[in-house]
Amino acid sequence: MNHETPLSSRRSDRPARTHRRVVTARLLVEHGLPADVVADRCRPGGPWQELLPGVLLLHDLPPTPEDRLHAALLYAAPAEEEPGEATDGTEGSGPYGGGSCAPMVTGMAALALHGLDAARQRQTRSRPAAPRVDVLVAGPHRPADAGFVRVTGAVRGSLPHPVVVDGVPCAPVPRALADAVARLHDPHSVRTLLVEAVRGGRCDAASAVRELAAAGQLSRPHVVDAADALLAQDRTASEGLLYEMVRGAGVPDPLWNVDLKVPGGPWLGGVDAYWPDHGVVLELDTRSVDDGEALWSAGVERREHLELLGLQVLRVTPDQLRDSVPQQARTLRTALLMSSELPGAARLVILPR
Repeated sequence: MNHETPLSSRRSDRPARTHRRVVTARLLVEHGLPADVVADRCRPGGPWQELLPGVLLLHDLPPTPEDRLHAALLYAAPAEEEPGEATDGTEGSGPYGGGSCAPMVTGMAALALHGLDAARQRQTRSRPAAPRVDVLVAGPHRPADAGFVRVTGAVRGSLPHPVVVDGVPCAPVPRALADAVARLHDPHSVRTLLVEAVRGGRCDAASAVRELAAAGQLSRPHVVDAADALLAQDRTASEGLLYEMVRGAGVPDPLWNVDLKVPGGPWLGGVDAYWPDHGVVLELDTRSVDDGEALWSAGVERREHLELLGLQVLRVTPDQLRDSVPQQARTLRTALLMSSELPGAARLVILPR
């Protein structure tokens, strides 16, 4: 068996067996095995080995990638929490402690488990050295890095809810991306990871960029360039879905991508689709309050201004275009049918965008 094969998202019973062969010295002592016997069995030539301080592998063969993952989590688990016996990835007390303080794998190792080829390839290229395992723990107080483990404290808030893959608690893809990018200095590697995560449907561009911003990564020019390209690609894909939804809704063709202006007055900004005879505007809304209060407020203010002028403004998000196309089409048809019952929209100047 090749013990350096890259990590995968394949489901198997290996994690359950790993939990039984990777244990803490503390647990063995608490179950009645004398500490000197534990130490003796971990000496060179003995039947066991110490993978990390206080974390043992109960055989003398080279550790597998799964052994290292579970050893890293046991090493980073809060000392004050007593690990439980659960090995099936269920919530509650498990082999790494319970509640909101249980550690989780993040960074490149987590992305490999989530199935990103670029991350798995980086794990493979780390041979002959064992690939690093980044572990995310609660709060600024954390154990020191040791061996193949790097420990990151969640100093910018509480831990995210983990995603369990093959019995291993992992940070969600956006957070794992941010932690992986923090350790990358190659623009090509950053872009490759981000694009694969979004194009492969493992997260959306907006959530990835929000995590990068929260981690302070958008102060690095090559990360900003990759994030901008990612958002542009994501919006282009969403615009394609918007065109398909409108054309499949059986409604008159709108004016696509136009700017609106009050005659002799202010510019109102661009809209994605406009039906001037009906006074209906359709906007692809990719903003959220997490993008910044000023940007969010500006969008709300512009929308309210259009409505005060008599326009009916419909908003649709990329998620709605992916998940509820029939409902969005019905909403659009209803708005256009009801437009005759609404006050006439103010006459506006229409300009190509």
